[in-house]
Amino acid sequence: MNLTRKNLSITALVILHFSLAAQNPNRWNFDANGGIRWDVKKEQIHTDHIEMSGLQVSGIILYGTDNDGKLVLKKKLVFPMLRTIPNNTHASLITEYNDCNQLTVLVDGAEMKEVPGSFSMKGILHVSCLTNTPLETTHSIFPSADKAALIEIIRLKNTGNSPCSVRMTNNYEEIKTDPDKGVYGQYLIAAQLVAGGRQPKTLETVIGAGQTLEFAVVYSGRKSCDEAYAWSPDFELAKRHKLVNELMVNLVLDTPNDTLDREFAFAKIRATESIYDTKGGLMHGPGGGSYYAAIWANDQAEYANPFFPFLGNINGNESAINSFRHFARFMNADYKPIPSSIIAEGTDIWNGAGDRGDMAMIAYGASRYALATGKAEIANELYPLIVWCIEYLDRQKTTEGVIASDNDELEGRFPAGKVNLSTNTLTYGAYISAAHMAEELGHAEVAAVYRTKAAELRNAIEKYFGANVQGFDTYRYHQENTKLRSWICLPLVMGITERKDETIEALFSDNLWTSNGILTESGSKTFWDRSTLYAFRGLLGTGATNECMKYLAYYSATRLLGEHVPYPIEAWPEGNQRHLSAESALYCRVITEGLFGITPTGLNRFTIAPWLPKGWNRMSLSNIKAFDRTFDLDVKRIKSGEIITIKMASGKIIQHKWDQKEPVSIVLP
Repeated sequence: MNLTRKNLSITALVILHFSLAAQNPNRWNFDANGGIRWDVKKEQIHTDHIEMSGLQVSGIILYGTDNDGKLVLKKKLVFPMLRTIPNNTHASLITEYNDCNQLTVLVDGAEMKEVPGSFSMKGILHVSCLTNTPLETTHSIFPSADKAALIEIIRLKNTGNSPCSVRMTNNYEEIKTDPDKGVYGQYLIAAQLVAGGRQPKTLETVIGAGQTLEFAVVYSGRKSCDEAYAWSPDFELAKRHKLVNELMVNLVLDTPNDTLDREFAFAKIRATESIYDTKGGLMHGPGGGSYYAAIWANDQAEYANPFFPFLGNINGNESAINSFRHFARFMNADYKPIPSSIIAEGTDIWNGAGDRGDMAMIAYGASRYALATGKAEIANELYPLIVWCIEYLDRQKTTEGVIASDNDELEGRFPAGKVNLSTNTLTYGAYISAAHMAEELGHAEVAAVYRTKAAELRNAIEKYFGANVQGFDTYRYHQENTKLRSWICLPLVMGITERKDETIEALFSDNLWTSNGILTESGSKTFWDRSTLYAFRGLLGTGATNECMKYLAYYSATRLLGEHVPYPIEAWPEGNQRHLSAESALYCRVITEGLFGITPTGLNRFTIAPWLPKGWNRMSLSNIKAFDRTFDLDVKRIKSGEIITIKMASGKIIQHKWDQKEPVSIVLP
């Protein structure tokens, strides 16, 4: 990248951001078990929230310390399959438990009060507290892997020299909903005290010196016609551990930046856990207290689904193919658009913003997903959907050769005009990946047509969108656009590099870059992590590794160890920085498709362009599950460039020297 007038401001901004970070050290630190930990200092006041999910429930936990230093622990429970009326996008039954005193604990007749000493997490939120009694407490909070329940296991340890008399009373009342407001009638929500296989209302016991008492509170929901369940909290904990441990050992990132490695590991959890077992099959959902038991063309088809073959998680891959099957239901001979979202367990749709470029999202995501699975049967199944979506897009082509759409994925929050850059770059990416897929399935003539269309669209994108915006020779987002927009990164993601240098400068200029990532529009205060993550992926994927890495490292440390942890977020000010799930999948793709430059080109083929950042001599991804195979990928610096080593599960080794110019094509045996 040339040193120009703009680079001075970029350098100054980086120095400013990193000096601020140095003045405000991270609240959280690494934990020895691979997690993160916040050791609470005396009189420290801070609260945060995290979302955790299972197949039947999602829990949004507010935790921290209040003005008196005492424990804050509030729980919002979302039951996606307990549908309310009207049965729309937001019709999941939600209840909140905001009173920590509903479970009263008396120790030798005095009410126990908790003061947090530490919080830690790795798929489970652990809270350790001192109390006004000889007891120390620990809370372990997590969702059931497959039932409609959030579990809180509590341990009381007597650190004193004499026994303590303990009396616990469960003051939570069972909630019975109005049957006329439920799709399935009345629902019952309960918070049950569980100890020793029993569910007592009151528990009295004595804890000897040095001894520990363990019990649980299970927050659950069910239909009134369903029988109550006999809970085993330890069994539920073991299932949660099993899921987290599986995610930790597959697709493992190892680089000289341990913060990057750990944020990648955490992002795998959030990307995968937010999958719901609906009557319409497994559905990956954004979450955030609003978006469940439904799928979207952007969050699922475009963002999350292409990642799951690399991780190999069975629920992730099933939810991906299921989402494409749902979208395929809406193909029609008149080429009316497939809806943006299929909601309410697959029984209804939402299409309130019109065509947001959804067919481009679906065609691009489905072709990338199908190739990465390495399974011919999946490719053949999804091929008609991809062809239909591309035909739809061709029919939206204007006289200027670009693709029109009603809106974009921001759904009118910011202007998008009648022809926007997002829909067009996604269409270009869809042409390229669909061509690879057509060729793989024996449709060489179709592949040639798609490649021709891609070349024509690339030229049209340059002519229609290429412009000087606020002093940068980059892209206008739509015809009337005069301000820099975050989505100017999308051409880089798709390998369109004609305006690469000036686009990078614009993205990291003080017009767009902030300490929270890239603004949606210059002059606004709004940021969405999805566009920041796309920008990182585009820069890394086009070789601007050194320019990008300091920003990615800063972002990763902020999200993992800062004030709101531990995952990428949706947006601000909208949604209170919710931990939407697909953003974590996008973070993972920053690594797989950006840093390592992996691009599927066949069922057993991909190109790779792993530009090692300055100061790094190696990086690796192990236990990759893509292309229906298991393999490790290692990249090392040598004098003449890099050496790429792929080790198959069979023991076969593939090596390529790379001169850091054109991507290397890999064919897996």
